Amino acid sequence: MARATERSPKSTPGDSPGGGATHGLAPGQRWSVGRKREVVLRLLRGESLEALSRELGVESYRMERWRERALGGIDVSLREREGDPVQGELDAAMKRIGELSMENELLRARCRQAVPLASRRSRRYFASHRSTSRWLVGASKMGELPR
Repeated sequence: MARATERSPKSTPGDSPGGGATHGLAPGQRWSVGRKREVVLRLLRGESLEALSRELGVESYRMERWRERALGGIDVSLREREGDPVQGELDAAMKRIGELSMENELLRARCRQAVPLASRRSRRYFASHRSTSRWLVGASKMGELPR
């Protein structure tokens, strides 16, 4: 009687229904993601779990776990929404909150300084420079003040 790790003489690597060359591994080798995917696809196509287990020399509970994980991954990827409008609005709001917080911090730091926020001129200054002050008043109404 043949051991479970040996392949049956009837099957060859290219005989799988998918045409893939999925076969057992040499001792000490690990199953790559691609090989596991091939096994899961063969299971999903309807191949017998027991026959595949004998062919590949892998325990059936392990292949069953691979299939469950693959189906779980499919479910998760199908649940995701692309371009969720609510998430987009939330991201934009969070960005705006960050900008306002930064601006608020800068203004508070500026208020703590001993320097006044804007230089003010006394009325006496404008009284001594009437022609200039009239020009400033007229220009401010028309939006022509130099910056």
